[in-house]
Amino acid sequence: MSDFNTRILEEFRANGGRVTTAGFGDSLVILHSIGSKSGTERESPVLALRQPDGSWLIAASKGGAPDNPAWYFNLVGTPEASIEVPGDAGIERVDVVAEVLTGPERDAAWSQFTERSEGFRQYEERAAGRVIPVVRLTRR
Repeated sequence: MSDFNTRILEEFRANGGRVTTAGFGDSLVILHSIGSKSGTERESPVLALRQPDGSWLIAASKGGAPDNPAWYFNLVGTPEASIEVPGDAGIERVDVVAEVLTGPERDAAWSQFTERSEGFRQYEERAAGRVIPVVRLTRR
């Protein structure tokens, strides 16, 4: 895990899920997925957009890299995961199932990210043709 991600995890847990670094605020979750090759649990801080139905959307942007992040492949291999989220009584761990969105549903979800942040529009440009996957996390 990168030093940046380690700092984000520490700040998230120290502040009840609020991260001031890079302006994340309370929009981050800590994704706990099972490594597709190792079979061990991995932690990844990811920006999540809470939906009216109680689910979360996460985007496999990887900062606009030409490939998807490792956590994406972990979720494809094992869609059952969990997330740490800010809650009324501190950080709550929620069991979720991941669904990769496709077609118009993916496009509508992706637009939520690009409307939220100029950074996501830049990631899309940098990705050089890679369609950035969007994943819905729903409580199990």
